[in-house]
Amino acid sequence: MTGKRQPSQVLADSRRRDSREKRAKVLAVVDAMAARGDAVTFAAVAKVAGVSNWLVYAEGVREHIEAARTRQAAQPRRDAQAGLSSSAASLATDLELSKQQVTTLRTERDQLKAALQRQLGQQLDQAGSAGLIERVDELTRQHAELTVERDTLRREKAELEERLAETEEDLAAARSSLRRMIRAENADHAGGA
Repeated sequence: MTGKRQPSQVLADSRRRDSREKRAKVLAVVDAMAARGDAVTFAAVAKVAGVSNWLVYAEGVREHIEAARTRQAAQPRRDAQAGLSSSAASLATDLELSKQQVTTLRTERDQLKAALQRQLGQQLDQAGSAGLIERVDELTRQHAELTVERDTLRREKAELEERLAETEEDLAAARSSLRRMIRAENADHAGGA
């Protein structure tokens, strides 16, 4: 007959079960990463598995990760032997060719830039001062015309303001006269009634 377990025993069993599950998950993640060709590092495994960094360095897990890293480190040699990756000499040659191409492109760019500057300078010289003198004369004529138009409009405005003032005076006089006539008319009707 089994006795009742103490809370500390239940907690310890739960922790051991949780630890086994996390370790199994880490090992599965390491195998999956290695199978996909992802770089197996302690930090990457911890991140993908969602566990603490401490666990990936724990005994039993650390060895599995180190073995996967060793296999991956040997992989480039096998790839190079099988012709699946570039050799260091091939990469150095590619780098040197790229440097030469960059130098050639920079030289070509500088030549094109200089040619464009020369062409723009020639165009400005061709436009020359004759075109500028014509433009200045045209602008001077337009300025004179606009000055005359402005002065004419000012005179017209002054005349209109004067006429408006006269009209307002006439209107005030007409109103005053109308009021007197209405009063006189009312007084006649009132006296006659």
